[in-house]
Amino acid sequence: MKYIIVITLFITTILSCQNRVETRFSEKALKDELINLQDESVSFKSILEQHKGNTIFIDVWASWCKDCLKGLPGVKTLQQTHPEVDFIYLSLDKSKPAWKKSIDRLEIQGDHFYMQSGWKGALGNFLGLDWIPRYLIIDENGVIKVFNAIETTDKKLLNNLK
Repeated sequence: MKYIIVITLFITTILSCQNRVETRFSEKALKDELINLQDESVSFKSILEQHKGNTIFIDVWASWCKDCLKGLPGVKTLQQTHPEVDFIYLSLDKSKPAWKKSIDRLEIQGDHFYMQSGWKGALGNFLGLDWIPRYLIIDENGVIKVFNAIETTDKKLLNNLK
């Protein structure tokens, strides 16, 4: 009986973490510093403010990530079918040169930032990053509409781009 209770608690915990939904970024996450293509440090908050009033699609990715590369054609298709949406790419690459080289090599259009604080920085912790790619949608009012999508075919993702 003890084992059944422990297993049930474990499964419940796992499922609740995967289903976590946030509608606003924490102050800590907004203060996290990322690097832009000009090697300048910018807060995540300032990145979002640049796109205020628009729907934002965020792709957390890395060039070494096979699933990210596999999902990239789907992201590019979404860009083509939703030109009114602003696309922001947050990279977890191991180095800035690898990140920049991959943007050019893969011809990724959008705004690009390097997550220098990594998986366990303020933004990564807020997102509960345990897998990439990770897709989010922020509406024109700054509300997180999709918090945890890992495939470009996710129904919540597609429904919030309509």
